[in-house]
Amino acid sequence: MSSTMNPVAPSAHIASDVRAGRLDPAQYAKNFCDAHPPLNVVQANIEAERCYYCFDAPCQTACPTGIDIPTFIRRIADGNLRGAARTILEENPLGGMCARVCPTEVLCEQACVRNSNESKPVEIGLLQRHATDAFFDAPGAPLFVRAADTGKRIAVVGAGPAGLACAHRLAVLGHQVTLFDARPKLGGLNEYGLASYKTVNDFAQREIEWLLSMGGIEVRNNQALGRDLHLDALATEYDAVFLGLGLAGVNTLGLGEQTGVRDAVDFIAELRQAASPADVAIGRHVVVIGGGMTAVDAAVQSRKLGAEDVSIVYRRGAEAMGASVDEQSWAKENGVRIIHWAAPKALRAKGGVLRGIDFARTAFVDGKLVETGEALALQADMVLCAIGQSFVATALEDSGVQLQGGRISTDAECRSSLPKVWAGGDARFGGRDLTVEAVEDGKQAALSIDRHVRAA
Repeated sequence: MSSTMNPVAPSAHIASDVRAGRLDPAQYAKNFCDAHPPLNVVQANIEAERCYYCFDAPCQTACPTGIDIPTFIRRIADGNLRGAARTILEENPLGGMCARVCPTEVLCEQACVRNSNESKPVEIGLLQRHATDAFFDAPGAPLFVRAADTGKRIAVVGAGPAGLACAHRLAVLGHQVTLFDARPKLGGLNEYGLASYKTVNDFAQREIEWLLSMGGIEVRNNQALGRDLHLDALATEYDAVFLGLGLAGVNTLGLGEQTGVRDAVDFIAELRQAASPADVAIGRHVVVIGGGMTAVDAAVQSRKLGAEDVSIVYRRGAEAMGASVDEQSWAKENGVRIIHWAAPKALRAKGGVLRGIDFARTAFVDGKLVETGEALALQADMVLCAIGQSFVATALEDSGVQLQGGRISTDAECRSSLPKVWAGGDARFGGRDLTVEAVEDGKQAALSIDRHVRAA
């Protein structure tokens, strides 16, 4: 139950210093450059030659979107990067972003047969990025051509990974799609929820521009379900509706949050939309509560913004953290300490200024998480909460859409309880909250919608 580092003892003389512009411009540029640089041509060819091109490849089975991994890697080895990109994008139209953020180490790369006789699998994620980056840098002729117009009109609400994937496949199949989103920019999590160093050079929007370029998709931004749109009206006007609403609700600490305490998701979104990292305020002593990918992104970016002391505190052990082992290692490499087995109990402030946060040490006793009676106190002039998000169902009240576990209940084809309504992504019950799984939801929902509207 020990932490990775010894915590800093609290002090009554800590001065709050939450401000922007801690670093010089050159340091910001260095800190927020591409965290994991792409392979060059020689490296990609060498890596592609390591692939066995397995028949019934376990890596393909492990990919939620079912990309034909051996085929795209063979095409890289043959110098056919456009063909490799097509193989990827025909199954995953957000394959460029997924190559950057997908936890390949626990999906396709974990299944790689080279793990059985070597310590290192084929670097599938980097090869996927190599192929898709080459295409986006010089797209040339369209990869996909729309089928003949079916005359069917589909509403897609929510332009995150699930909604974008659904809209793309429906448009390829010849349907007219109207894509609604509550925010000024499309992309959802890809645009607002990922660390800046993972998606440099505005890649999320470049990928979306390509996705929309095939035609058949009308975009309507700043349109929120329940405010500007209503499900019953959409179901009447359109032949089908897909809901890719994401998780808009944020769980709070419940400790009487005050100045200096903010949601990690909002913090990440602010940084992603800032003209410069220098515009984003950060404290000297930052504590991040949570154990998932959002916690890691918030903590590492806090360090990169100039915070001197950053801790992730999680109430369980390392093996229970939602962040992958690689992400946890990345946090430590960037000077973030991870403290396990501690639950937040109280915020300490003086004169309305946050000074620290107190924790109770925890342990599993008879299968239950309990407090041990030991205490832990940390300095903090900023606390970032990354303790989970929830689906906000307000817009679906009285709509007839059934919920399960606080999310939309669907069948295997992503059909909801309403005949003309499908749902996918984080808002759908049963998913793992992964971008790549949201893409697959959107794709499978589109195929189901296609069958439905053609039979109607």
